[in-house]
Amino acid sequence: MGCEDPEAMEENQQLVRSLHCAFSTWYNSSGRAEGPMAMSHQTNGSKSLKLQMEDFTSKWQALMPPRHTSIMHVCPILGFLAVSFVVPVIVGNILNRPQMYQETRYILLANVLLSDLLFVTVYMLSTCLNAAGVLMLEWACATQLFLLAALFSSGILSTMAMVLDTLLAVLVPLRYFALWPVSRRAIVGIWAVSLLLPAGVVGVFTWYLSETCNLHLCSVPVLLVLNVSYSPPLQLAMLLSVAAILLILLLVFSGYVAVCCRTCKAGAWKGESSSRAKGTFLIHYLHLFLSFCPMLVLAYKLLGYCYYGVQDLRTDLWLSLVMCNVLLVLPKALAPYLYGFRYRDLRKALLLFYGIRQGTPIVPIT
Repeated sequence: MGCEDPEAMEENQQLVRSLHCAFSTWYNSSGRAEGPMAMSHQTNGSKSLKLQMEDFTSKWQALMPPRHTSIMHVCPILGFLAVSFVVPVIVGNILNRPQMYQETRYILLANVLLSDLLFVTVYMLSTCLNAAGVLMLEWACATQLFLLAALFSSGILSTMAMVLDTLLAVLVPLRYFALWPVSRRAIVGIWAVSLLLPAGVVGVFTWYLSETCNLHLCSVPVLLVLNVSYSPPLQLAMLLSVAAILLILLLVFSGYVAVCCRTCKAGAWKGESSSRAKGTFLIHYLHLFLSFCPMLVLAYKLLGYCYYGVQDLRTDLWLSLVMCNVLLVLPKALAPYLYGFRYRDLRKALLLFYGIRQGTPIVPIT
């Protein structure tokens, strides 16, 4: 029989201790036994620490089977591969062409795609670290959460800025340059607000984590269920953040509706431009719907935690895993393809970069 690596065994034991600590804190605060792990919290004298950890490990693996969770871990990696092939080409093309760099709509689009690329990259690295069982101190975990929140906020605010840019160009074209600042100032403002908004929520997380366990598995799905579910300060901070994001998304939707109504009255939906206008708005609404879905699910779960707590630990963990690893990543993985292939200049650049020949339109002889 071969011997196991002592360092690997120690790392595995630390991971189990961290999960056991997080679950025990959740269990003691919830005040009741839940699901298949009802005995994991007991610390009577008849059980040694080793037996407790073995018992907890077997029940945790029954709750979250490694084979099934590994499938969820693949989703952020696929999202990263999807955006990494397209976003650098689009952003590089925008920044290297002065006529595009000077247009606010293009520079805002580049900021959205760059924010999405960085967000998916950080989340993919976080997923890989969690799959490897890497534990973090509270400050390292807080830094990771802050980066994710800031990059997510930058993407949402940039999307709102894109709608505002289109709205001003359509409604008040003569006063557009007077009302709307130059693109670089808008980008600086977006990043400044994006860095300030998550500070409060991450601060509450840091304060909370410092009072629980020494080392943490900094997994967003696990933190949402085992930490947020029973902490009223965390619930309040998360609810305020989600409400702010939903408000921004509603403003984006209202802006698209206003642009749609104005262009419809101007006759843009008639004739040859009708199909292109409908396709453009369909892309906007699809991306907006995909952005709404994870926020609505998160708002529903947070309200459920406020009133009922965790009803079914297994269901809540899987729902949180699907929400974070699939629903949150999906709109960011699709955005470069939805917008990149819609703009003619960007589509040509992508096809040229990957050596794909574009079909020549057939012009009828008259």
